[in-house]
Amino acid sequence: MRLSRDDEKAGESASIEHQRMLLQKFVADGGGAIAEEYADDGYSGTNFDRPGVKRLLSDAQTGKIDTIVVKDLSRFGRNYIQVGQYIEVSFT
Repeated sequence: MRLSRDDEKAGESASIEHQRMLLQKFVADGGGAIAEEYADDGYSGTNFDRPGVKRLLSDAQTGKIDTIVVKDLSRFGRNYIQVGQYIEVSFT
């Protein structure tokens, strides 16, 4: 989950809350379980040097997680070439 601009709501942004709700429903409807959530509230998607992404990549590499679900690819990152590299190389 990611949102680049603060929506001026105290605490977690409404967009992150909405993304969480959609993702939880999607996983539950598919009979899955959420092992961990990764959120970068207030970070630009053009930069992959974000705390949530770093944790996500580490957990994927160590086998803690085996599936990554995002609302849409722009929530993972705005650099579509780099997103594609992660999908084709890192996550296969």
